[in-house]
Amino acid sequence: MRINFDDLINPDLHPEYEPERIFSDDTSFIDVVTQDEGANSNLYIDSTRQPVVMVDNLHVKYQVYSSGKAVGASGARRLLQSNMRGVRTVHALKGISFVAYENESIGVIGSNGSGKSTLLKAITGLTPPASGSVYARSRPSLLGVGAALIPGLSGDKNITLGGLALGYSRQEVEKMREEIIKFAELEEFIDLPMRTYSSGMSARLKFAIAASKQHDILIIDEALAVGDAKFKKRSEAKIREIQENAGTIFNVSHSMNSIKETCNRCIWIEKGVQKMDGDPDTVIKAYQAHLKKK
Repeated sequence: MRINFDDLINPDLHPEYEPERIFSDDTSFIDVVTQDEGANSNLYIDSTRQPVVMVDNLHVKYQVYSSGKAVGASGARRLLQSNMRGVRTVHALKGISFVAYENESIGVIGSNGSGKSTLLKAITGLTPPASGSVYARSRPSLLGVGAALIPGLSGDKNITLGGLALGYSRQEVEKMREEIIKFAELEEFIDLPMRTYSSGMSARLKFAIAASKQHDILIIDEALAVGDAKFKKRSEAKIREIQENAGTIFNVSHSMNSIKETCNRCIWIEKGVQKMDGDPDTVIKAYQAHLKKK
């Protein structure tokens, strides 16, 4: 029997399911950071502003296996010397500390492999710290709903899936559908399967869906690196809109112009070390001077 797409997401066609409770109402096990405990931190917190994210002496280390050495120069079967295998520790972040406040858009810059994406993964909770702490007022959101989208379905159907994945109701998705299509510039292609889209078209649709939601803490990792100049300008305007609505944004980018246009603060990380934290123009100037010396 062929199943219709709308039947899959229609709650009226599925029996109600009430799962057994696996969490109790007892919250006594939760550690609450008191003001006195916070005073023991080396972080400076501006009492006139509302902190949203606190990163305190964050260290992240990866345990990776060293590659084995092949025995013999050729042949169909290559044996690896097991005694040459070992575990290598990569110290990706080394003592990162800062406080992010409401209405801040923070650019994160640095050379390839400097730890920018690792920092964002630590803030979102995807990468556990080896030592140090990360505190957030609410759960940070990584920009993108790629996991919820299906290449075989049309862009229009994927807007429904993406909206539901973000927590919208069917009615709310319908209200914003036209705006999402227009923002992504896909009016002529919205009924085609996503597998026929170019990488830029797919990226525009994902950004349009994800940016339709107001985020308290939004993490953007090179999401503005796609699209033409017109789309980038609209994307940057959307980011400023989220920021002005009391959102806090972290934007990783190799585009210094994008950082200058969208951010009011910049953090420079180099080889896992926090080099500078301050005004974007000042930090970017120092970073570019460092690149010229390399």
